[in-house]
Amino acid sequence: MAGTLLRQVRVVDPASQMDQIQDVLITDGRFGAIAPTLDIDTEGMEVIDGTGQVLAPGLIDLYSHSGEPGNESRETLAALMAGAIAGGFTRVGILPDTAPALDNPGALRRLVDIAGEFDELPQPLLLPWAALTQGAHGEHMTELAELASLQTLALAGFADGQPIANRVLLRRLLEYTRSFNRPMALWPCDRALAGNGMAREGPLALMGGLPGVLVAAETVALASLLELVRELETPVHLMRISTARSIDLIDQAKAEGLPITASTTWMHLLFSTQEALSYDPNLRLDPPLGNPADQEALIEAVKFGVIDAIAVDHSPYTYEEKTVAFGDAPPGVIGLELACAGLWQRFVTPGTWTALELLQALSDRPAQILAQPAPKIAESAPVEAFLFDPGQVWTVKPTTLRSPASNTPFFQQMLQGKVLQTWSNIII
Repeated sequence: MAGTLLRQVRVVDPASQMDQIQDVLITDGRFGAIAPTLDIDTEGMEVIDGTGQVLAPGLIDLYSHSGEPGNESRETLAALMAGAIAGGFTRVGILPDTAPALDNPGALRRLVDIAGEFDELPQPLLLPWAALTQGAHGEHMTELAELASLQTLALAGFADGQPIANRVLLRRLLEYTRSFNRPMALWPCDRALAGNGMAREGPLALMGGLPGVLVAAETVALASLLELVRELETPVHLMRISTARSIDLIDQAKAEGLPITASTTWMHLLFSTQEALSYDPNLRLDPPLGNPADQEALIEAVKFGVIDAIAVDHSPYTYEEKTVAFGDAPPGVIGLELACAGLWQRFVTPGTWTALELLQALSDRPAQILAQPAPKIAESAPVEAFLFDPGQVWTVKPTTLRSPASNTPFFQQMLQGKVLQTWSNIII
């Protein structure tokens, strides 16, 4: 029998709440038998000793940035896809801020066509977000009905990836998209209140001489958005939540039954303003890293599901763009190859989260947000999964990264935990 047999691998599947040592058979792109021990003929079969390793459903990144088209010097789509697979991600949401923006059917088809040129397997499913406004500039609506009617493209939904300052326009967008049955992602941020800030306002930013960004820059925009959702009942996903006060507002809104979900980024869970005082330009983010109290609140919110999902928000830049002073650096870091290892090392290994809690936030709940079936490890299910060694130590450097971009605070550092193999037979 041809296929692959994983012997005594730890199966962690949030869809079934399984965390057990199992033998797992893979044949013809699907899971075969799964049992504590399988007594089968292995002649002609690949047999993998899974002792000490983890088999988990493919990870789903809600939103990331692609350098291609428009900024291929930062990272090509091929490199993004290779990095995603290397990090265990089988589905990746692509924000519309490419050049040209993904604000019309032609631009969306071009992105999908570029991705389709690569026939190397495995590869992730790219899920482009269609822009809400022309050029993703937050001024004029795109042809939303036309975009929503596209049946041949696997769209993530609607998003700009940038704050929409015009509240009247925002209300119209919520009203207009209510009947489309497509996910809608919005970033609550008031640019006027944020000003030219670089770090979350507080004693640490003051001590480091970094202009502060008020918590209100996030919460004022969030409160306004929640009021609109309360009035119109349009489901909304809240992107890039970064403060403890926002978590309180979201928790209250969910208790009231508002149709919202929320995500934060992996960097806001791993770092705080304390680390930003190193002035590493790879810790310049937007929204800025929170204060330690914000970071702890986010960690708890993910554990208990107030924050539904963790996004990578992968943002590649060239060496020249990032090798500047902290205040001059464009915000954003890469992460598709690093997020799983970084989060596992920080939260699962010491027992802060269980493996199931991490994978719920990286796989199961992101699928729910995108209104897609979640990948699962079950007999007859398509094999959308990855094999992970939580004990393997490796160094993040050009020879171990698929991306030409190196804008990460982990560059030339050691990480514990590495994806060994990814399968991406995706059927949605």
